[in-house]
Amino acid sequence: MAREHKRISRLGLPVTAVIAAGAFLIPVAAQAAPVAAQTGLVTARATPVAAQAAPVGEAGGGQDPVHALEQAAQPLRSTEPGGNRVDLRALGSMIGDAKVVGLGEATHGSHEFFTMKERVFRHLVKEKGFTTFALELGWPAGVQIDDYLQTGKGDARKIAKEALAGTPWDREEFVHLIEWMRDHNRRHPGRTVHFIGNDIAAPKLGDDFFGRVTDYVRRDHPESLPRVTELYTGLRPIDDVFAYLGKPLAERQKLAANAQEALKLINGQKGTDDEFELAVQNARSISQTATFLAFDFTDKAALPAAQRYRDQVMADNTVWWQRRTGEKVLVSAQNSHVGYVASDPALYPKTQGSYLRDALGGKYLPIGFTFDRGSFLSKDTAIGGDWKKFTVDAAGPGTNEHTLDRVRHRDYYLDIRRAPAAARAWLNVARPTRNIGTQYPYPLDDVAIARSFDVLIHLHDIREARMPKP
Repeated sequence: MAREHKRISRLGLPVTAVIAAGAFLIPVAAQAAPVAAQTGLVTARATPVAAQAAPVGEAGGGQDPVHALEQAAQPLRSTEPGGNRVDLRALGSMIGDAKVVGLGEATHGSHEFFTMKERVFRHLVKEKGFTTFALELGWPAGVQIDDYLQTGKGDARKIAKEALAGTPWDREEFVHLIEWMRDHNRRHPGRTVHFIGNDIAAPKLGDDFFGRVTDYVRRDHPESLPRVTELYTGLRPIDDVFAYLGKPLAERQKLAANAQEALKLINGQKGTDDEFELAVQNARSISQTATFLAFDFTDKAALPAAQRYRDQVMADNTVWWQRRTGEKVLVSAQNSHVGYVASDPALYPKTQGSYLRDALGGKYLPIGFTFDRGSFLSKDTAIGGDWKKFTVDAAGPGTNEHTLDRVRHRDYYLDIRRAPAAARAWLNVARPTRNIGTQYPYPLDDVAIARSFDVLIHLHDIREARMPKP
């Protein structure tokens, strides 16, 4: 596999970063200057650059926005799940009758972001009737986790390890979430919760998942099995997406066309029961993955189209689930995926959040995260490498986080739509903001928070997510 990684880098993919078990390839802008140099093998420390930022008072008509932000801020008692939830009542009012809530993260591997997601999800399950946790994770991996949640067959830790392997979500916090969801289903069999992955299937698309489709065809439409089997030949299975990308582009495009034809054939059977609908959705996931892998990743000009397609896939899968079940969904992904606009629109021309707004209108609500200081998980190489700890100091003057952290509450949230005018004006100006994904160091993005999110959660300090217990 190492040879395949090196080969792809030589072909021009150092501008891509690996998100294993989510969509394995996230285009990363080829930005030459990192925020700061690393200072150690395990921990890097960086201070945000503020040279391009205007003084705080220049935004919002010359007013210091802190007082206005404090008027809107709702203090958080804790970021840990469990215990008293009275501090989340205002958040429930902000969410209103939304059917899908996007909950972002400013890093991919911080304890407080992960635990806050579980805390919010628990609250929404108990108070707002939400039933589904959707993660920026491959659809097949989500199916594996949800099978456990519904049946109780297997061990939560083993299943989490298999489904989340290689990702920043392979951490104790997500094991805890899965265990809580299974316990909820055991106690409330008439009101079960679900886990779905809404993303491209990667870093692999296993034979067992293809089997979910072909087993259905064999059982219900055996006359179509030879053709479906033929169409999946050469594609089934994808054990390593990097090796698969070593195939010639024309071959990958042909295999993608075959996967699309298989989807059309299965969908044309016109069934109506749950088994049919799930078989079609599973075939759709195979087609989505093959289509994504058919982009020419050696052409930098194709990267925005690939990223746009990936965000559309995440939105389409979420909307399919919501409309099929009629249930409410919490979507967990990086800030740039849940927001209405990304921090780098040239590279991420249309986000999952934008697609969800197109499909659901006001029934979609995005929540963003910011933080002032602390540690997180990321990688220092674009292709391969291990998730490891990085640390940043307090945000510098001129950044969004510097001003947000001057609010008197240590941790808090606010409704951007209903904040005082001075706060809204300040939140509507783009400033340097941390938006850390799969590679670090990484330059700050200019983000206008009010253009991306309806609600914002700001945390003073974060720490890296915990390794799973043995």
